[in-house]
Amino acid sequence: MANHLTPEELSEELGIDRQEVIRVCVQEGVPIYQGKIDKTLFQAQLQAIGAEPAQRG
Repeated sequence: MANHLTPEELSEELGIDRQEVIRVCVQEGVPIYQGKIDKTLFQAQLQAIGAEPAQRG
């Protein structure tokens, strides 16, 4: 499975709004490189700020 996802793909996979994905990236300094976000880095940052979404089965 891919580790670098677009905001739309990450939003769908984690069950959070696309705008929220982008907001977290900008606010927390998670890089968006060529329109893609490192899923592992994004999830680690969510966990660090205490906003980790519920895991999907």
